Amino acid sequence: MPKVSTDEKLINTFLERGVDSIYPSKDALKKKLLSGEKIKAYQGFDPTGPYLHVGHAMGIRALRILQQLGHEAIFLVGDFTTLVGDPDKDSARPLMTEEQVQKNMAGWKEQAAQLIDFEGENPVKFMRNHEWLSKIGLADLIKLLSNATVQQMIERDLFAKRLQKNSPIGLQEFIYPLMQGFDSVAMGVDLEIGGTDQTFNMLMGRELVKRYLGKDKFVRTNEMMEAPDALTMSKTKGNGINLADKSEVMYGKAMSYPDELITKCLRLLTDVPMEEIWEINKKIQDGENPMTFKKLMAFEVVKIIKGAEEADKAQKHFERTVQKKDISDEDTEIVTVSGTMSVTEFLRKALKDSKSASHIKRIVEQGGVEVNGKKVVSIQIEIEFTPGTVVKFGKRKYFKVGEK
Repeated sequence: MPKVSTDEKLINTFLERGVDSIYPSKDALKKKLLSGEKIKAYQGFDPTGPYLHVGHAMGIRALRILQQLGHEAIFLVGDFTTLVGDPDKDSARPLMTEEQVQKNMAGWKEQAAQLIDFEGENPVKFMRNHEWLSKIGLADLIKLLSNATVQQMIERDLFAKRLQKNSPIGLQEFIYPLMQGFDSVAMGVDLEIGGTDQTFNMLMGRELVKRYLGKDKFVRTNEMMEAPDALTMSKTKGNGINLADKSEVMYGKAMSYPDELITKCLRLLTDVPMEEIWEINKKIQDGENPMTFKKLMAFEVVKIIKGAEEADKAQKHFERTVQKKDISDEDTEIVTVSGTMSVTEFLRKALKDSKSASHIKRIVEQGGVEVNGKKVVSIQIEIEFTPGTVVKFGKRKYFKVGEK
């Protein structure tokens, strides 16, 4: 059994880097961590999509610090809560099937294992809340429901907004915060980690731990990181830098961030020391070319997840293919088609229908599709696709027509 460490530098990193709020207070949690007492902590992840992303990596890396300090860390898959669906600000999430949930979570342990250790002297535990939530009977559910009021629920910002818009709110959506809160009770945790979008649910768990277990539970909320498209990263939308992405894809997505988010990315997604980040921020504000710092940021993001060697390969790939526009066979996917067809038809085949016709049209209109180096200006244009034809889609995806 590993001895609990009170390394103040690690503890301060846990309490400060990427942290939005700590309940009941940062000082109280610091005192707990410096006491040498072993705590049990977790973060939950609902498998609403197949990929974990760098937004999740923030919490996973926080678990890693607790693991290094000798505490008990739990990576919880919300395979049962996903069947209900965490309330959304716009509408009720569609109910998912057990088959969809299992398919989505299939690769998660492997993805998370890039950042935390599920083996060794103090392994992070990989758990699923189906283990206890599926066993709650009607009497227990009534008891659980008695711990919250309708007034509490409708005060939640996303419910309040939907009420203003007269958007329906399903009763199962009221149950979700209580189900997530009960995870803390079932596991008997001392600390929960999650994004600021989970604050209401995590504080519900804090209240339930007091009532069921008679003890306090700490909550650490992480800042939220935007996706390169400036929207919130989403497992469902798949618009983030995914932990399962290849290194060069990950690097390219990081390079797509706007300049104004360079220092935020460095702060939240890397281990670059804060004093260096503030120096970089000052240099950008003083007019230095942000490209150098953006490449550093992209390198460090890949390094955190894939290692320095992969980050170096990804950077060289970006410099060669994007900056120097030197495209080799290894950078292209071979598509075996022939004849004359529209760009949309070709791309639907090349992308294996992973993108809709409307998405392809939008990329064309934005000037993001080229055939043999010439921009395609309309999806209506018919093109003869012969062996050797190179098609660029978006910023970094290339297809080459192969021999049949």
